[in-house]
Formats: sequence, C-alpha cells, structure tokens
Amino acid sequence: MRSVLLCSTPVHGHVSPLLEVADHLVGTGYRVRFLTGARYRTKVLATGAEFLPLPPGADYDDTDMDLAFPDRAGLAGPKQIRHDLSQIFIRPVAEQLAAVDAALAQAPVDAVLAESLFTGAAALLLRPPAERPPVINLGIVPLSLKDVDTAPFGMGITPLPGSFGRWRNRLLYTVAEKGLFRPVQKDIQTRLAALTGRTLPVFFMDWPRLADALIQFTVPAFEYPRESLPATVHFVGPMSGRPPGGTAPAAPDLPTWWADLDGDRPVVHVTQGTVANKDFRDLILPTVQGLTDQNVLVVVSTGGPDPDRLGPLPGNVRVARYLPYQQLLPKVDVMVTNGGYGGIHFALAHGVPLVVAGKTEEKVEVTARVRWSGVGVDLRSQRPSPDAVRAAVAEVLSNRTYGAVAREVGRQIVAAPGLPGVAAVIESLRTTPGSVLR
Repeated sequence: MRSVLLCSTPVHGHVSPLLEVADHLVGTGYRVRFLTGARYRTKVLATGAEFLPLPPGADYDDTDMDLAFPDRAGLAGPKQIRHDLSQIFIRPVAEQLAAVDAALAQAPVDAVLAESLFTGAAALLLRPPAERPPVINLGIVPLSLKDVDTAPFGMGITPLPGSFGRWRNRLLYTVAEKGLFRPVQKDIQTRLAALTGRTLPVFFMDWPRLADALIQFTVPAFEYPRESLPATVHFVGPMSGRPPGGTAPAAPDLPTWWADLDGDRPVVHVTQGTVANKDFRDLILPTVQGLTDQNVLVVVSTGGPDPDRLGPLPGNVRVARYLPYQQLLPKVDVMVTNGGYGGIHFALAHGVPLVVAGKTEEKVEVTARVRWSGVGVDLRSQRPSPDAVRAAVAEVLSNRTYGAVAREVGRQIVAAPGLPGVAAVIESLRTTPGSVLR
C-alpha cells in the first residue's frame, strides 16, 4: 500500500486544505498519517487518515493566538509578523522534526507532504536524499519562491516588467532579507545549525525550492511568471473544494428565497469565509450598505455566525449561514470576498469575476494576483468603505473584460487535474527521486 505522512502547523487555514488532500489520498488507496495539533483530531479521523499528535511544545490553540502567545498581544505590522514567524512557526522546528522522525521510524512512507510554514520539513530537507523520504511542499497559498521577476512574498506588490522592475525587486529583497526579516533568518539558521549541523542555503521563505516537488494548487494564469521557476513546481489546479461559505447543504435545504436568484437583477455574492467572519464590518456590512440602493440582488453567506447579527437589512439583500456554492455560483455575476485562496479559486472555476478586500496573512498576495491577472478589482483594504465597494462592483459589472478573463482562468482550472495530480507527483518521485540542494 502506498503511504504518506501529511504535516501541518495547528492552524485552521493550514490544516483545512490538507484535510482535503488526506481525504482524496485515502479514497485512492493510500495509507495516510496526518501530523498536526490535537484540536484537529476528529477532523483528521473523519477523512479516514490516522491522526498523529504534535508534541505539546509544537501544539497550541489557534482560536486565540494572543492567549496562546501572550507576547503577541499589542503587536502590529512588521513586529507582529516577525513575532509570528519566529515564535509560532520557527520555534517548534526541533519538536516538529522529532515528531516526523518518530512517525518515519514507526512506518516508512513514500513521501512526506508539508505546508510551507511547517518548518520541520525544511529541517528534514537538510539531510541527504538517501537518508530521508522525498519531501513535497504543498502550495496552499500563493507561490512564494524568490525570483528576479517578483517582489518579496508578503508585500502584495505585482510584477513590473523590464530592467527597472528587476532593479526594484533586488532592492526590495535586500530590504526584506537584510533588514526587516534579518532577525527571523538568523533565528531559523541558529536553530537548524544546532539541530542538524547545517543551515538553509536560501532565505527561509524560499525553503520550498529545496523540496523534491512543490505542488501548487492553482493554474499558471493565476500565478506570476518566474524566469527561474524550478522544474520541481507542478501546477495541478485548485482542490475540488470546500468553499468559503462552508459545507454546501443538500438541495432540500435551499433557502426559501432561492427563486429570487433567477430574477433580472445582477447577483452579487459577499462572504468573509468561515474564519475571518468575526466582525461583519470588515466586508459584509460595507457591501450591504454600498449596494443598498443599487439594482442588484446581494446574497450574503455569514459562514456560520447568526445572520441576525447583521441587523435590519435592505430589501435587496438575502442572507444565509451557508450556501450550496455549486448551485449558487453559476447564478452569481460578481463575488465580493476577503481573498481566501480556496474561495477565490472556487469562484474562478465558475468564471465569476471578483471584488476583493483583504490584507491579512496570505490574503495580501492573493488579492494582488486578482489585480495582476485581471479577474477582478482589488480594493487594497482590510475594511473598505461602502462607496469603494459600490464603485468596484459597478466597474466589474460594466466592464466585461473582468468576466472574460475570469472565464479563461476558469477553463484552465477545469482542465487541471486538481487533487488527482497529487498522487501523480508522488508516483513520479518513486521512479525519479529529486535532489535536495539543487
């Protein structure tokens, strides 16, 4: 039986996509063991995978990061980013690697599959290929690989063609690597040297370049071109998908207002997903307020919270906790979202153009790719004004180019293998193993 070890930091946005990978591989006959936090045990077991707990020193409750990491409270901007990288993701590297080694000693695997902030995988890659199984990086966020044609990951800066763009990128990498994140690079190198006797030959954010394969869950049309893109990168398209509105209810559970979607008004769907939905003032309420007097039907998915928290709603608004996206999106003309990677791809798979507003975590890079690819409008804000949302929706509805580009990206997505591409990459490494320091 084929066997893999999945590894994820105990953070919802990292674990959830890997649950889909686990579910698929189990369904195709793989033995899957999933190493992550105790809070996700039930969800892991529901996929048919075996649950392996991270050691206590590498586990934490991600529902309240400030409580789990008291030193984080009050930090913002670069200081919070540096704290999170060092204390949440880099500090557990030794315990993560020990847990991986214990799992491998218990049973061999065909490959170790890890998301990019599971730094134990970077440590594993510092061993010679003969002393470890193949390591596959799972690209569940936009591609972060350093290149002369791209700005540093996390800045949300789109490519600029020509020599000036490359000069700008070199300058930005110098600022990021030698200035902003120098303490973080020093931290991980010190820990890796003590742990393995070796250090990364690249900047820490670029460690996926060392993996034997990098599976990126998107299509080329939604990712920046790179001159030095490694041959180890495989674009397989997005996962089939749990959309940002949550698990789709069965047809009998359709809301009573469902027939309103078939009227003559354009349908605008807005969601803040199932994680960043604590404060509706971020995006849902600005959208509702901005489109109150417009000739559109606004469809809101709260992603779980009680719709009554929205208060009184205008007559052109319909709301539900969850919605069946496979049935909803073919009826949607514009989707307004905070930029979750999975949700963006779910919309594009249906050719739906976007209005995006998100600046946290990887969302600043996702929304920048919406802007760069031409599939929608990026409001470049975490909490846009109602006027800004109204103008952006009007722009997408009136300019058919957005829809045309979204449909073209959607065609690439439909043609991509998706999750079946994961097994294909694993099998390729069984016959042509990669090299660790390429």
